[in-house]
Amino acid sequence: MTLRIALSAGEPAGIGPELLALLAERGAGGQQLVYVGDPGVIEAGARAVRRSIQLLRFDPTYTGVMPPKSLYYVPLSLQAENEFGFLRLANAPYVLNVLSRAAAGCISGEFDAMVTAPLQKSVINEAGIAFSGHTEFLQQIAGIQSVVMLLAAPQLRVALATTHLPLRAVADALSAERLRRVLLTLEAGMRDQFGIQRPRIAVLGLNPHAGEGGHLGREEIEIMIPVLEELRASGMELLGPWPADTAFVADRRAQADVYLAMYHDQGLPVLKTQAFGEAVNVTLGLPFIRTSVDHGTALDIAGKALARPESLFAAVDLALKLAENRKR
Repeated sequence: MTLRIALSAGEPAGIGPELLALLAERGAGGQQLVYVGDPGVIEAGARAVRRSIQLLRFDPTYTGVMPPKSLYYVPLSLQAENEFGFLRLANAPYVLNVLSRAAAGCISGEFDAMVTAPLQKSVINEAGIAFSGHTEFLQQIAGIQSVVMLLAAPQLRVALATTHLPLRAVADALSAERLRRVLLTLEAGMRDQFGIQRPRIAVLGLNPHAGEGGHLGREEIEIMIPVLEELRASGMELLGPWPADTAFVADRRAQADVYLAMYHDQGLPVLKTQAFGEAVNVTLGLPFIRTSVDHGTALDIAGKALARPESLFAAVDLALKLAENRKR
C-alpha cells in the first residue's frame, strides 16, 4: 500500500524549504512525498542545508516506491523573487494557492494526507487577504462546520476550543453550541484517527480556579457544566472543568487521553514546554488528514542551516500512520 503525502513548504522565505530538503534526504519509508509549489524554493532550501536531492515531476499514475533522496513535485509558480528571511507581499497569494491545491488533491483522493510547514500569517494579512491560520483556511475549503486544532506529542495531547483569537474575544466566542460541537469533533477524531474508542477528555475551565464557584466568572456554571453533563449522558467520558493551573500535574495527566483548553495560550505553553520540536499539529474534523509542525517560520535563521527538522519528521510520520489507519 503506497501512500502519498502532499507537502507545503509554507512561507517560502522561512525555514520550510530547508526542512523539506532534509525530509527528502531522510525519506518516508518508501511512501511518496509530493511537494506542491515552485521547485526553485526547494532547490534553494537544499543549497542552504548543503544537501543533494532530486526533484521529480509528479506522475499520478505511478504507484511504486519513489527513489531515495527525492521529492515529487506539482509545479506552482512564485509571484516574486524569494529570499530567505525577507517577506514578500506578492508571494502571499502563492502560499494560499499551494494550500488550496494540496487540499483539493486530498479531497479528490489524489493524496492520502497533507503536511504543512509554517507560514507567516502577518504577511498574508498585510497583502490584503483576511487570514487567521491553516486550520480555519482548510475548514473553509472543505466546507466543514467544525474543526479542532490538536497538538499531539508522545506524552501529551492538547486541543483548543478557540484558536487564533485575541484574548479579549475568547469569552464571547465560547458558546454552548461551540463547546458541544468541538467536543463531538474531538471525540470523533480521537476515536477514528487515533484509535482510542472511549477517549477521556479533560476540559479546562475558562476562568482562574474554573470560576471559583461563580466568584471569578460564570462561564463554567452557565455554559460549560451543562454541556458536559449533556454529553456525559450520551456516553462521552468527560472530566472537568478542571482549573488549568493544576490540570497538568502527573496524577491528573494519567487520567486523561487528551485535554481541551479554552484558548490558545492556556494549553499550548504547557505542551510546548514538555515537547517542543516533537509535537505535531493535527486538524481534526476535516474530510482528509492534515498535520503540521509545532513551530513558526523562524525568519531570523532561515537559509542558515540552523533549523531542526524533528517536528516536520514527526508530522510526516504521524500523517502516514493516520492515513494507514484510515485506509484500513
